[in-house]
Amino acid sequence: MRTGETLILIDGDSRRRAAVSHLLAGSDLHVEPFEDSSELASRWPSDGVILAHDDTGIVRDLIDAMSRSMKWMPLVAFAQQPGTAQVVRAVMDGASNYLAWPFTVEEVRRAAAAARESHQAMGSLRLREAAARSRIQRLTPREREVLAGVAAGLSNRLIGERLSISPRTVEIHRANMLNKIGASHSNEAIRIAIEAALVR
Repeated sequence: MRTGETLILIDGDSRRRAAVSHLLAGSDLHVEPFEDSSELASRWPSDGVILAHDDTGIVRDLIDAMSRSMKWMPLVAFAQQPGTAQVVRAVMDGASNYLAWPFTVEEVRRAAAAARESHQAMGSLRLREAAARSRIQRLTPREREVLAGVAAGLSNRLIGERLSISPRTVEIHRANMLNKIGASHSNEAIRIAIEAALVR
């Protein structure tokens, strides 16, 4: 890892945030602490590795924020005694690495280095996929079905026949779907569906 790596620490627990900051204070790692992702969004850094306590949805929130700002950063999640399902969920949502708290400076250094290498090797592809999945998760099951029909090249009439709803209802679901995923037209929605692996 580069000397003087900046860690963007996000943790809503002030005591743990202080403990992590204190642990890393004597190292070559520079820590910028934030309480939550909304505080980070108001002062988005130009570079660094995000070290985020794995509260429910934090990884997805951060990937969404990166998607909106188009500023991609490696992300390491951490939690005290994380379960396998928790680690898998965080990685599926877009975390590059995961640590168990309490950790050592060397563990943080290695995790951050691995996250940066993975980030550089993959470019923004994995993060785009995670961001697309996050957008798709905003949809109702019916809106996902309409998106799948759109991605398959079906007309509103054919989508309606397949789902046993009227073409007008398909239009309404289609408009809602485009709005929720932030797509301005069907081609953009199809790209998001492909990136999210909703369609192949």
